[in-house]
Amino acid sequence: MPYLLAIFLSIFTLTGCQSAYYSAMEKVGYHKRDIMVDRVEAAQESQKDAQQELTSALEALSAFTQFDGGELESAYERINDQYQQSEAAAADVHERIAAIEDVADALFEEWQGELALYTSSKLRRASEQKLNTTKTSYQTMLKAMKRAEQKMTPVLNTLRDNTLYLKHNLNASAVGSLQGEFATLEQDIRTAITQMNAAIKESDQFLTHLKQ
Repeated sequence: MPYLLAIFLSIFTLTGCQSAYYSAMEKVGYHKRDIMVDRVEAAQESQKDAQQELTSALEALSAFTQFDGGELESAYERINDQYQQSEAAAADVHERIAAIEDVADALFEEWQGELALYTSSKLRRASEQKLNTTKTSYQTMLKAMKRAEQKMTPVLNTLRDNTLYLKHNLNASAVGSLQGEFATLEQDIRTAITQMNAAIKESDQFLTHLKQ
């Protein structure tokens, strides 16, 4: 599956060269905290794109279930295109989340290590407290993002099933067969969009905390 392949490739890329990337960026004054902000904002945009693609896929399938004559092939092509775009959007969301996790691990490890460098116990305690609250906010955001990502799985599964079925059943009876699937798909997409909105809200709160 293209979705799984994208996941494996993104994981390989992240684990292979990110440390060198962070070091190079810090030399030009671009620190892990800055990278974290950029990656969270990129994830927000990715989630918004995914919402749009899922909505478009639902609209394409809705139009097909209300089909009353014309060229079935063109209707199928639209559904297939939207499925492919939805799958690509889901893969991008996964990659963005993985990128956030990678820089978060590096940032928190560096932050923790620097606590031992303080000579002022007051400043060390203040920094440690900020580290702990930032970690808590980060974990809340990450859970929301992963929860939203997981909600896309049943949507992609249904879209793939419908696309495969239509590929070999481009006839009037296919319309009736998919009408029963539509209500479930619509609910799954609405749930996924709701969860993504919640994740975007949590990431806004995390960014506000990180920038303080």
